[in-house]
Amino acid sequence: MPRGGPDGGDGGKGGHVYLRVDPNLATLIDLRYQQRQFARDGQPGGTNDCTGSDGEDLVVRVPPGTQVLNDAGEVLYDLVEPHAEVMVARGGRGGKGNAQFATPSRRTPDFAQPGEDGEELEVTLSLKLLADVALIGFPNAGKSTLIRTVSNARPRVADFPFTTLQPQLGVVRVDDDRSYVMADMPGLIEGAADGVGLGLRFLKHIERAQAFVFLVTVSYEPARGITSDFDVLRGELGRFNPELLRRPYLIGLSQVDRVDVRDHLDEAVAALSAHAPVYPFSAFSREGLKELTDAITALLAAQGRWGEACGEDIWA
Repeated sequence: MPRGGPDGGDGGKGGHVYLRVDPNLATLIDLRYQQRQFARDGQPGGTNDCTGSDGEDLVVRVPPGTQVLNDAGEVLYDLVEPHAEVMVARGGRGGKGNAQFATPSRRTPDFAQPGEDGEELEVTLSLKLLADVALIGFPNAGKSTLIRTVSNARPRVADFPFTTLQPQLGVVRVDDDRSYVMADMPGLIEGAADGVGLGLRFLKHIERAQAFVFLVTVSYEPARGITSDFDVLRGELGRFNPELLRRPYLIGLSQVDRVDVRDHLDEAVAALSAHAPVYPFSAFSREGLKELTDAITALLAAQGRWGEACGEDIWA
């Protein structure tokens, strides 16, 4: 400022980029079409010692269960709790105007400090659904019918020759004080752990569940059997992640309203009981359904789902 000394104000800092968990969201579909996200720049300082305004922070909403991975596939953040928030990119520091550098011996500095660039990075967002219990079975094993019957989920149910294309979540109410989330995982097939079918897309969701319910029944394919189907399902889980084989589980023998299933019922129950408790049921006729849901509740209670693990015996 001629004959008035320096009057350059400071620049504003750039905005930060945050990820915040929104419990009302269920997918990452919005970000698929908005993959470049950025916060606003800070504004330059002005004359008369005017400081530039700070850039506005950007908050990107993501559903519970979102993982943030770097280029190497390492998990940087695991966003599970509702309203949890992390800063993934820091805004740049605002520069200092020349008024900041005036001293008694240097009254007219003709230089200023430039601002810094903000952070820029590329991350991968991966969603793993949050469920207490996961239904695991081949296509047409009755998973969609079961979750539709016992929860508020409404997946399409029919005699499809293919599997459900996306996981379904449903809330199962036990009583006035207790409920849990059940996930209908798309049907696995042999080779799923190697990427056959849709296996790899959905096996990752199973990792979140505290317990599993394996659903098996008599297949319309003559080469398959109830016990061999169970062995294949367990094998695919173990090949994807051996730790999954340590999760507690029970077995649901579904569609017992069918004559061909009843013909093999005693034999199948005897063979499968060597692995875990077996609960024959029909979601259509509701035969055995209460026994199955009571067993799931006991299994989750034993894992401390509603507080301290109570050690209930699901074999009883």
